[in-house]
Amino acid sequence: MAAAENGDIFELEGYGAVGFSKDQPVRLTRSQTLAMPHGSELMMLPDRALVAYNLDRDRFDTLTRNPFAPDEKIFPVAVFNSPGYVNRYFCAYKAPEDAGPLPLFSYGAVGFGRNHFRSAAIQVDTEPRQDLRQMPENKVIQGVGHMQKKYPNNRLMRHLETCALQYGCPAGKNFFLQRYEAPLPTSRVCNANCLGCISLQPGPGLHACQDRIAFTPTAAEIAQVALEHIFHVPRAVVSFGQGCEGEPLTAHKAIVPAVQMIREQTGQGTINLNTNASLPEHVKTLCQSGLDSMRVSMNSVRQKTYTAYFRPSSYTWEDVLKSIDTARAHNKFVAVNYLNCPGFTDSEKEAAALFAFIRDHDINMIQWRNLNYDPRQYVAAMETVAPGGPILGMAPLINSLKQTFPRLIHGYFNPPKERF
Repeated sequence: MAAAENGDIFELEGYGAVGFSKDQPVRLTRSQTLAMPHGSELMMLPDRALVAYNLDRDRFDTLTRNPFAPDEKIFPVAVFNSPGYVNRYFCAYKAPEDAGPLPLFSYGAVGFGRNHFRSAAIQVDTEPRQDLRQMPENKVIQGVGHMQKKYPNNRLMRHLETCALQYGCPAGKNFFLQRYEAPLPTSRVCNANCLGCISLQPGPGLHACQDRIAFTPTAAEIAQVALEHIFHVPRAVVSFGQGCEGEPLTAHKAIVPAVQMIREQTGQGTINLNTNASLPEHVKTLCQSGLDSMRVSMNSVRQKTYTAYFRPSSYTWEDVLKSIDTARAHNKFVAVNYLNCPGFTDSEKEAAALFAFIRDHDINMIQWRNLNYDPRQYVAAMETVAPGGPILGMAPLINSLKQTFPRLIHGYFNPPKERF
């Protein structure tokens, strides 16, 4: 499968679909793929060469032009899979040495079956929390209008309107639809400088996907949003730490009293913190104030590769571990927001470290998230820092974790405390 210069996607006769794991091409089969999930998006990769499997010659070919029309340039096609699906392989492509990084998306391998596109992905969560078919635009707009009348002076409500209507944020839409999980973005700053930060990219080459929140809401504004959601949504979840903000723990002066205000009015609802877990003392205070769960973002559980991606500015790897242990000591539910990339995440050394990490820190859940970063550049960067060794495969890794840790939850979304 290839893309023409005008963006048209077509089958390349005589060639089979290919995915990549680390630097190795893998011919895709039906058993390694599934029907492309609804809501997934196909993307053409400019300035890259397509890698396809030549069926006649039984080999992998690197193509920049259509072999049946040599005057026509062709390009690789990747899939940005819907939430709940983790990439088994990434898109098969090669880039020139001077190529800049791809935009901040994940690039799954994709091919075409008899009747439809097929993703090289694994379904890890069946909940339709972010299924766009269940988020009709007219209902979202109706919900926005209702909140404008009910809370005309709440700045956080106005920010969420932008998230829902301008950026199409599923979490923002869910708040106005009064369902599932509501976002509570709070922090303007961050104490890390992640390679793939989606809210701030100060240097050239990459662009943030959305603007970071420009103010710190008051505790009262935060509590108002949270309580509106909790009082109207069964098994409601409200979460600090969103894509449109920095690190929420840096805004603890607003978050801690907000949590206290919520808990003074109700014990219902799940108060969750999506975080880099950099400030263990503030984690302790939040646990004592009424926090229910914490999701810690990690690309790796090895110190060198974690640091190479997150690039902490005022905390250490030991702080992250201390925060996790603090939350578990307070009997809080802890999930790892595992930013994964085939060829690195499923490497032998990374897998061994993950097994030890889960065992040592009593982790409750892994949320399998596709890393939004140029996969070939990412794997090369991580291999330079700390080689991962042979590749085990994403599916064998997940299956082995399920067998070794039968109580470990696998999924994508923050669960309500009724499911802890």
